[in-house]
Amino acid sequence: MWKRIAAVILVLLLAAAVYVFWPETADFDGLIDASAAYDVRILRDEWGVPHIFGQTDADVAYGLAYAHAEDDFLTIQQTMLAARGKLATVYGLDATPNDYMVHLLRIWDVVDAAYAEDLSQEVRAICDAYADGLNRYAALHPDEAFPGLFPATGKDVLAGSVHKSPLFFGLDGVLGELFGEEQAKPVSTRSASTGSNTLAVSPARSANGETFLAVNSHQPWEGPVTWYEAHLHSEEGWDAAGGLLPGMPMVTHGHNRNLGWAFTVNKPDLVDVYVLDIHPDNPNQYRFDGEWLDLEIRTAPITVKLLGRIKWTVQEEVAWSVYGPVLRRPHGTYAVRYAGQGHAGIYEQLYRMNKARNFQEWQAALRTPGLPMFNVGYADREGNIYYLYNGLIPQRAEGYDWSQYLPGNTSETLWTEYLPFEQLPQVLNPASGFIQNCNSTPYDTTLGPENPRPEDYSATLGIQDSLTNRARRALELFGSDLSITEQEFQTYKYDMAYSQDGDMPEYVQMILAAPLPQDTDVQAALDLVRAWNMQATPDSTGTALVIWTLQSLGFPDPDEIQPVELAQAFADTVDILKDAHGSVAVPWSDVNRLMRGNVDLGLGGGPDVLHAVYGEQLDDGRLHGRQGDSFVMLITWNQSGEVHSRSIHQYGSATLDEDSPHYADQAPLFVNRQLKPVWLDEAEIRAHLEWEYRPGEELDQAP
Repeated sequence: MWKRIAAVILVLLLAAAVYVFWPETADFDGLIDASAAYDVRILRDEWGVPHIFGQTDADVAYGLAYAHAEDDFLTIQQTMLAARGKLATVYGLDATPNDYMVHLLRIWDVVDAAYAEDLSQEVRAICDAYADGLNRYAALHPDEAFPGLFPATGKDVLAGSVHKSPLFFGLDGVLGELFGEEQAKPVSTRSASTGSNTLAVSPARSANGETFLAVNSHQPWEGPVTWYEAHLHSEEGWDAAGGLLPGMPMVTHGHNRNLGWAFTVNKPDLVDVYVLDIHPDNPNQYRFDGEWLDLEIRTAPITVKLLGRIKWTVQEEVAWSVYGPVLRRPHGTYAVRYAGQGHAGIYEQLYRMNKARNFQEWQAALRTPGLPMFNVGYADREGNIYYLYNGLIPQRAEGYDWSQYLPGNTSETLWTEYLPFEQLPQVLNPASGFIQNCNSTPYDTTLGPENPRPEDYSATLGIQDSLTNRARRALELFGSDLSITEQEFQTYKYDMAYSQDGDMPEYVQMILAAPLPQDTDVQAALDLVRAWNMQATPDSTGTALVIWTLQSLGFPDPDEIQPVELAQAFADTVDILKDAHGSVAVPWSDVNRLMRGNVDLGLGGGPDVLHAVYGEQLDDGRLHGRQGDSFVMLITWNQSGEVHSRSIHQYGSATLDEDSPHYADQAPLFVNRQLKPVWLDEAEIRAHLEWEYRPGEELDQAP
């Protein structure tokens, strides 16, 4: 279809040469100001973190939207555009796959149905209020707003969750695979892992009867899934602090006074692809259980920005089968089915988790259909710790290889139920006194007999059975310390070592055995690798040589490494470091960098260590940090059940405002593995207050 677009571009340019460059502005004359309906105050502490105080939960959601828009309005708008299927109206041809996907997956059918029937009154009110907060900000800052996007509605807010959730388990990758030139996988016949950490310690293993929880998701440092910190407080019992993503109207993970939780990505098999048997004489029919069924066909308008104000709308077919969305390709016609398809319960679930007062209420929230995936770590003031391999995991028929494509002509492959909550892998209050998950198997959550057993779970569920280096180190560190202090808990979270039982020792031995030249610099580099203690500390001079080499190769499985390719990559690394830094003995922090505006700082940590940092290789021999430890929160309940927490963001609270003093003010703490206090009581907040205002009032005053 895109060739048709290209064909008309020249004509359009000639016909509208002047029109192209007229500025396109947003019209807010008809935008209703709903601010009088909300009673909310925004208290910014000395780090710029917003503490939202409202009478009702809806008041808080309104204030949260406004505060987040102050710091990152562009990304929130991009999130809404993407969920509407209108991203290409602003970003052009490259954004059209997203817009097509929105129509293909019938995201707005799901949103409309959920808003009418499934969402509670409280969550609808929160979504509506959040949209009103964005509308208020847009009306007061029209030069920052995308034309045609406002007014936003509560449905826009909900659509963000429906749109974003399947991307976390790779649905976009599956769809992209189907657009390849050939069928990517065989069809099964019937026969007779982004990163994150969650860590929790109970009074059984802490030094002074405390309970510890680490919230430590490894998200990109910029973009639509970067963390934002906030504290939400209403007179209706909402009192939660933690991290959330752009466009989300509540805390995603963090804690309230009584309990806390954290997520890490898990990788159950949540997407299936079916090869449909199309009628030879009717391309709109497919065989299912011996009958010919009609595909449901719709036409989706995809509007693309071409140049300036010129846009072009094309009509594209989107089809649907009993399995779900359908794609016609030259090599076949495919249907896709994925976990959570047709559901919009994520915000309902998160809201109940935010407001839960004890483990029973919090677990009850998790039992309702919502998040389709994620490991969950939990701790509370009563000393409970808990791990759940969460997911809407399909219950599939035995006998098929569900990692391949499936025959799309039989109800045998049409799953309709999910594994019951009680049967999900989980661990509650193990005798070991700790749980961990670092994007690894649930079968090694802790030490001792309470671990889930792999033989209890069918291979059709796709539950991973591997351990990351981070998981190995967590088990080693917590498993060897029977009396963990709060400071030790922080030290373990920032561990920078590679386990002797992981892949790194094998990588190192392969580098040392590679067919390398007898060059002086190469041999000096080999001496550094030979002496390396396998810790990515800031002063290490062996880390850069190993990590740069492996990253150049894409961190392949050791079994897939070719000695000649490894030797070439290592020799190239030696040349790069020598040319850029004048030596092969380069401290890791000279290479591993946090860059933000004018801030350029060295740091420790690295790929798949507990202090995780993943960087982009630059031509100047440095790694530009892009992902890994981002928003980190360490929570402690003391022996009396009182909570305090500390947090850090890789940049600061102003995630997109370069003029703000909080654009990168937390970066020096971050690179030194330090945290700042999280203030929950209003008196404490006021003792560290930078600014207080109601939405809109800040335009008439300065902090």
